[in-house]
Amino acid sequence: MQQKPGFFSIWAAQVRANFLLLAVLLVCIGLAYAYKFNPPSSAGFDLVHALLIMAGVIFSHISVNLFNEYFDYVSGIDMKTRRTPFSGGSGMLVKGYTKPKTVLAVAVSFLLAAFATGIYFTIVSHPIIAFFVLSGGLTIVLYNGLLSRLMLGELFAGLTLGTFVVIGTYVAMTATPGMPVVETMPKGLVLLSIPPGILTSLLLLLNEFPDVEADRSGGRRHLVIRLGKKNAAYIYVAGIFLTFGIILFLPFAGLASRWIFLALLPLPVAMRSAVIAIRYNKSHSMMASAQGNNVLTVLGTDFLIALAILI
Repeated sequence: MQQKPGFFSIWAAQVRANFLLLAVLLVCIGLAYAYKFNPPSSAGFDLVHALLIMAGVIFSHISVNLFNEYFDYVSGIDMKTRRTPFSGGSGMLVKGYTKPKTVLAVAVSFLLAAFATGIYFTIVSHPIIAFFVLSGGLTIVLYNGLLSRLMLGELFAGLTLGTFVVIGTYVAMTATPGMPVVETMPKGLVLLSIPPGILTSLLLLLNEFPDVEADRSGGRRHLVIRLGKKNAAYIYVAGIFLTFGIILFLPFAGLASRWIFLALLPLPVAMRSAVIAIRYNKSHSMMASAQGNNVLTVLGTDFLIALAILI
């Protein structure tokens, strides 16, 4: 008989702790831009604020993961999915290690903590932060019941746990309450935030491939279900080319230094995922390999963007 894991191990798996690095790196991109291009009107780089932003975004990511765990369990998806190291949930609810009501309560608690952090920066930094906070909160709450049924889950995930995190972090670190909205977000930052957003969308997209039948039975109608695996694979490829195309374009437009070319290094790994997605999208084991390469692409690119900004 398998011994029950300890409390910490159970909840580390439940919140998908190993995937929270995505939130950390997204915040790091915004922090790097704020540190490197701190406007004269700003009071300077505030380490306490940086840590508070990091905590708030991590709280929101934990909330996302727990809401997904809860809804996948109550909808029956968890009982039918074939888990990989990157998709299919933690299995903690299915094994009876945690209870649905507890998971939901913790998800709501982390969402409220993230919301409180956002309200603080709405007051001390700029009212536009409220837009990012509400967008993220609504995406978390509506994803399972609405967005994933309308082929909008991937788009909103990329916006709120990608682009908006980068921009929102910079605004929270540098803006002042009376600053015109147009001055809070430099053009270079906005364009630079698009690749991380696309990568987050592609992370979700590729992770949906192994769960198509289970997701369909639970009422989801995401892109892979609606368009089929082959067409969804081509969308993934298009997303990869768009991501790295924007990175390649930025220095020539004078919107980033040539150090940003460092973020092109994960491209060969991304292309391996793309080839597998097109050729072997019906193979569970091959798609698990593609998912692994995709995770490396997303995290590696986000890290190198932050590094390139600092250099």
